Amino acid sequence: MGSHPRKELAMASSLNETPAAERVHIGLFGCRNAGKSSLINALTGQDLSIVSDFKGTTTDPVSKAMEILPLGPVLITDTPGLDDEGALGEKRVKKARFVLRSTDIALLVVDAALGLSEADQRLLKEFKERKVPYLLIVNKIDIYSAPLLPQAEKDHLLFVSAQTHEGITELKERLSRMNPTAKAQRPLLGDLLAPGDLVVLVVPIDESAPKARLILPQQQTIREILDFHGRAIVVQPDELPSTVKAFHDSIRLVITDSQAFSTVKDMVPEDVPLTSFSILFARYKGELEAFIEGANELKRLKEGDRVLISEGCTHHRQCNDIGTVKMPDWIRRFSRKTPEFSFTSGKGFPDDLSSFSLIVHCGACMLNPQEVSYRQQLAKTENIPMTNYGIAIAYMNGILRRVLSPFPELVKKVK
Repeated sequence: MGSHPRKELAMASSLNETPAAERVHIGLFGCRNAGKSSLINALTGQDLSIVSDFKGTTTDPVSKAMEILPLGPVLITDTPGLDDEGALGEKRVKKARFVLRSTDIALLVVDAALGLSEADQRLLKEFKERKVPYLLIVNKIDIYSAPLLPQAEKDHLLFVSAQTHEGITELKERLSRMNPTAKAQRPLLGDLLAPGDLVVLVVPIDESAPKARLILPQQQTIREILDFHGRAIVVQPDELPSTVKAFHDSIRLVITDSQAFSTVKDMVPEDVPLTSFSILFARYKGELEAFIEGANELKRLKEGDRVLISEGCTHHRQCNDIGTVKMPDWIRRFSRKTPEFSFTSGKGFPDDLSSFSLIVHCGACMLNPQEVSYRQQLAKTENIPMTNYGIAIAYMNGILRRVLSPFPELVKKVK
């Protein structure tokens, strides 16, 4: 039987979409019936969210990947009302605040008839404390006159009507101008390359590799090499020695899956720079220096210490999974101790880290930089060391200084 053309089109579309982690995350917050769902529909030009006159229609955060011109690819999230009531309402409010962890731009939607509530004011304070760019959107100006609002918010104010679309064009323009991704975009590895540079990518194809495709970090790395007019050769570990021999004098950088460090380190001559996808993403998404300092704690682990191993994705775990099997085994062998391991995945990262002695995080390819920054800041606030898969594996293999050679200013951080 032939394949269904609509199914093929849908598959092609999903494969070519900008990954959620690379989109600008816009969160809509506010009290019930402030018009958050109506505003999303007006902003996107689609009926994405259910609109009702009854309070509490939105019971869970609802996200949608969109293109909003001139802003570009975004992930826009509608959240439950901040004034929801009862035990169930309290859980919904907690979910709404949870969205703020990964929010690049926050929109606080206020009903023009009511003005700022106490819940709104608390959230505004939190925006400022977390340094999240925000706009205060006063909705329903087609029905009510604008309320009196704090003078301090005048630079963040925007008056709109989700019903008549008054102010919606200006909202899109304001969003475009405050795009945090455009202001602080860090290259993945483009700053390490010159046009024509050759990069060798080591990609093991084993039981953990997805069928018939590359994983997101590998895809993004290849694309960035091409964007900066470099050349990429992709090999499995067995083909690496012959590749290095053939192109030694031309290789600018070798990038490997961190799990292959123990094998690859002996295949790549000392004069050829070596690093991993995970280390590149640690720099791209978070603060690499803090992850390096966290790795120093691996040798200080004591018997019974609690170690949190956290992954940003929710893939199906296999029998030889890196997070739940390989990493604990490596840490036990290296430290010669028997720590107690806990595991989280996806958005499930604890608010209270005080019981842990160390956090080991994945490369975070499925998380946006705002979420990674939140997690690192939380660990820093609670004085809990935090490192990254690639850095931890390199440290335990005794090659961390070597794989940081592309970033010489950070080598001295390794103790």
